[in-house]
Amino acid sequence: MSHRESYIIKLRPLTGDRFQPTGFPDIGAAVYDRPVVRDGRNEWERCLLVESEQSMANHLEAAAWDKGNQRPVEALSGLPYVRVVNEKNDYLTSSRTEAHRLASAFLKDSTLQRDGTSFVDHVVERFALENDAPLVPRKIAPAIFALDPMCLIHGVFFADKKWPHQPKIARALTAFVEAHDVLPVITGGVKRDEVRHSVSEGAGGAGEGYGSIPFHRTEYVARDIQASFVIDHDQLVAYGLGDAATKLLATLARWEIRSLLDGGFRPRTACDLVPVDASAISLPTLDELTDNIRALIGECSDLVGEGKEIAVKWSRKAASKRAQRTGSQNAGEVSESDSDTDDLDDAQ
Repeated sequence: MSHRESYIIKLRPLTGDRFQPTGFPDIGAAVYDRPVVRDGRNEWERCLLVESEQSMANHLEAAAWDKGNQRPVEALSGLPYVRVVNEKNDYLTSSRTEAHRLASAFLKDSTLQRDGTSFVDHVVERFALENDAPLVPRKIAPAIFALDPMCLIHGVFFADKKWPHQPKIARALTAFVEAHDVLPVITGGVKRDEVRHSVSEGAGGAGEGYGSIPFHRTEYVARDIQASFVIDHDQLVAYGLGDAATKLLATLARWEIRSLLDGGFRPRTACDLVPVDASAISLPTLDELTDNIRALIGECSDLVGEGKEIAVKWSRKAASKRAQRTGSQNAGEVSESDSDTDDLDDAQ
């Protein structure tokens, strides 16, 4: 029997009733119908995807990142992660903030500060990757844990032809936000130009930012909004990391959920959501989860080591060379199939 830990949390706009939906290129808001039963009759109900799984993964990770200081929050300070600096040693990005995490292009085009080793070669060595050797999660999970254990929660896909097999870890924590029984709220506004109300022929126009330009926007109201979170314990156990590390990963997932809900959820300017009933959330408090994390980190010293950041330096030259190689392959050189990048969203 599969073991899932799930939470469904009712949300509401912090103020008013309207909220701004997520939008997708060339699609707009993700509106769909779902079957419901009302008064014994089967009906269809108009619904809206407020936040996708990919977007929620980013928001959950952001809850664990101190953006002001560009470091993990104090509660997670005992866990390793990869910090990327530029050629001037200024902070650039990290495995916690990149969309592809440890498989980010910025990491792949970096070298370890301590000895100048290529990060790609470092990963191949740590993962003991080789051709004709089947991969299972427990083979690479300890190595990922020692680089950034959060990748075992949110997933990572090492899609690089230089790496045998292109290892992939799926999400162990999945979340999304849906709104049910929705109706659109059609509004609009104007970008006002007090100096140049209209644009005459030959003068700078809207493309240059001149003129008063009206626009429309669509917000929504809903009968109810709910956030869903699922932790896949079967996947965590399959890593084969032992009881303490498995408990630590599950506790980190709960910590992110609780932190996101406690702080209020504001994915966009006009979409500020809070729990309808915070007392109904069946999760330990943030302080309790933080204490548990600190205790469990101490029990996982063999995996996390010193739990410090791993500093790498990004090279503009290395990035340019890789871009040239990729370009020549796309121009017609014989290369491996590019199908390994088809479902990168699964690791976002």
